[in-house]
Amino acid sequence: MSGYSRVSSVAAYQSAAAHGGVAAADPHGLIVMLMDGALERIRAARGCIDRGDTAEKARLLHRCVSIIAELRGSLDMNAGGQISGNLSELYDYMNRRLLVASSENLSEPLEEVSALLNEIRAAWVAIPAGIRHR
Repeated sequence: MSGYSRVSSVAAYQSAAAHGGVAAADPHGLIVMLMDGALERIRAARGCIDRGDTAEKARLLHRCVSIIAELRGSLDMNAGGQISGNLSELYDYMNRRLLVASSENLSEPLEEVSALLNEIRAAWVAIPAGIRHR
């Protein structure tokens, strides 16, 4: 099997696994998957900055901004009250920091956003199963 075929097969497997995970996930799980996807892209973008791969960095951070915008759009502002409002502002701040990281080729904003997103993720995962769907 050639190197290209192997890479193509791995990509196809990862795509199928991701689509299967989405199909099987509940709304709570989908949010975790979005957060994990954003964190993964931030890590990869940090590597791109280190290597000087600006095109791939820009692509990864653009996708990350889209994921965080999706997280922000999923907030229920009526039911979530002040918590949803605060999260909305925090997601907006994260996206602004990602844009700074992309335009100025800086790792520090990526570390900041990663830390914030990890805190939100930890709190989200800690929500007891019995109250997740309320």
